Amino acid sequence: MNSELVIDVKTSGISIALLENKRLVELHQEAREESYAVGNIYLGRVKKIMPGLNAAFIDVGYGKDAFLHYLDLGSHFATLAQFTKQLLSDRKKKPAFQKVKFLPEIDKNGYISDLLKVGDEILVQVTKEPISTKGPRLTAEISIAGRHLVLIPFAEKVSVSNKIKTEEERIRLKQLIQSIKPKGYGVIIRTVAEEKKVAELDSELKLLLKRWEEVALKVQKTNGAALILEEIGRTVGIIRDLFNPTFSNIYINDDKTYREVKDYLKLISPEQKNIVRLYRNEMSIFDSFGITKQIKSAFGKTVSFKSGAYLIIEHTEALHVIDVNSGNRSKAANGQEGNAFEVNLTAAEEIARQLRLRDMGGIIVIDFIDMHEAANRQKLFDKMREEMSNDRAKHNILPLSKFGLMQLTRQRVRPQTNIDIEETCPTCFGAGISKPSILFTDQLERKLDYMVNELNIKKFVLCIHPYIYAYIKQGLFSIKWKWKRKFGKSVKIISSQELGFLQYRVIDAEGNEMDLQEKEGKI
Repeated sequence: MNSELVIDVKTSGISIALLENKRLVELHQEAREESYAVGNIYLGRVKKIMPGLNAAFIDVGYGKDAFLHYLDLGSHFATLAQFTKQLLSDRKKKPAFQKVKFLPEIDKNGYISDLLKVGDEILVQVTKEPISTKGPRLTAEISIAGRHLVLIPFAEKVSVSNKIKTEEERIRLKQLIQSIKPKGYGVIIRTVAEEKKVAELDSELKLLLKRWEEVALKVQKTNGAALILEEIGRTVGIIRDLFNPTFSNIYINDDKTYREVKDYLKLISPEQKNIVRLYRNEMSIFDSFGITKQIKSAFGKTVSFKSGAYLIIEHTEALHVIDVNSGNRSKAANGQEGNAFEVNLTAAEEIARQLRLRDMGGIIVIDFIDMHEAANRQKLFDKMREEMSNDRAKHNILPLSKFGLMQLTRQRVRPQTNIDIEETCPTCFGAGISKPSILFTDQLERKLDYMVNELNIKKFVLCIHPYIYAYIKQGLFSIKWKWKRKFGKSVKIISSQELGFLQYRVIDAEGNEMDLQEKEGKI
């Protein structure tokens, strides 16, 4: 399998697309102002104790209080709480990790009111981003993730990923980490640590220990609820979690992000640092790799796949529902059972992709086409498990019920990706009446004239639909050529698949979009 990562950096945010054999399977979008990402560590203040829920609401600086359940305190919460109090009571003394007194583990069936009271300050970490009307979900079992290892302060256990199957390798890694880790720390050995040498793992362990020391020092300097340690950027974080030898290319259209990713790759996989490439073409990076078109075809209520079959995807507050339809597909030779089985197998492949692509979480119910043979139902169940095996999110799949429904749960840690692919008419805005489309190029010329001669802006980019771009580019003395002569070579005109047919976008030299719609009457 050939994997590629395409990273589109804009002033408004970053979009990251994962391609497997040129097919879009994951899409991550992060706005510039986004915070409260999974992995962030905060010093929070207890706002409210809820004995009925055996939980507490914690102020971490977000609009809504974050939720912390008793079961998420972690078995070593008493030691963490004591350590945090020591840091806050003596802000000048450097933390002495080797002198920390370990307290007994908390009772698994205890009550949160016995451990916390309103006003207490505690260290917490985000496990779920704010979703819908809910605030962030927290844990007090702090962990600091690296490429190969995850460090857990105040624990002693060394765990090995279940995906490492070889018993000899599991024993080797466990003994290796136990020999190099300091006392009072637990470590989870990730799948990518398989076959790694001691020097590489020791170097990363020291880096994680240093980050934990930075957490302690920052707690001492903090007053009230505040961010203590921010999870590394979404781009580097995704590379850390996804990167493997099947990656052939990582394309980035921003110099700063390109350097960050290349420096990170030098650390984790020096032999593959040259797969990071800086994209410099005028065309949008997502358009160039066919991602925009895949986004428009993959999102929305109806998703078509092979031979006219399609999915209907509905979302509710409680669950997601997917209906499989054969459409106009029919093969008389296979019979009804054969047709249903074939469509269902193909649908399973597309559904597994859609779950990753939209990052759908919670309860998902799939209504497959009815099949009567038990062997076919079992094969469909096996196919679904096989397709979901590449999904990093934790999931659980149940066999088909007697009503032909398949139920599955998928871990939800952030809001699902939702992209509106419907285009509002840019000229009438839904009124149903618009100016003649043949005059659209005249309108664009007036816009360019207004920008250059009235606003005195000489350098900007005009983005238009590919069909319009092809029209103004045709011929030896094309409209585009005439505009270049009239308004100067610093005015760039490019095509963008994101835009509607009669839609346009103007980007200034700093990468900010200029709003000219309100001046429609003047231009």
